[in-house]
Amino acid sequence: MNKQQLRQKRHTRIRSKVIGSAQRPRLLVFRSLTHTYAQLVDDNQNRVITGTSDIKLKDKGTKTAKAKNVGMEIAKLAKEKKIDSVVFDRGGYKYHGRVKALAEGAREGGLKF
Repeated sequence: MNKQQLRQKRHTRIRSKVIGSAQRPRLLVFRSLTHTYAQLVDDNQNRVITGTSDIKLKDKGTKTAKAKNVGMEIAKLAKEKKIDSVVFDRGGYKYHGRVKALAEGAREGGLKF
């Protein structure tokens, strides 16, 4: 199995356990080669509540620093929607580097998970 297949297998295993609701949505993380994306998803109604990425933020710096800013931005957007607690879905990625930075940024912004 290659890296993508292993990540997809981990993601499927995680998604069987992690479910978001309107009161406690799922914080979804997607990481491409150049950008980091985050969304809040209500799985009961199958809709995206809000989302952001480092493309929208136009920040300078390393990808890890940009990911932390994405976490802080998603926390700010969640506060505007009166959401203070989420379920973290790392998308099959290891909790390391950009994914960890995004989670720490979201916690600094005031989200609980």
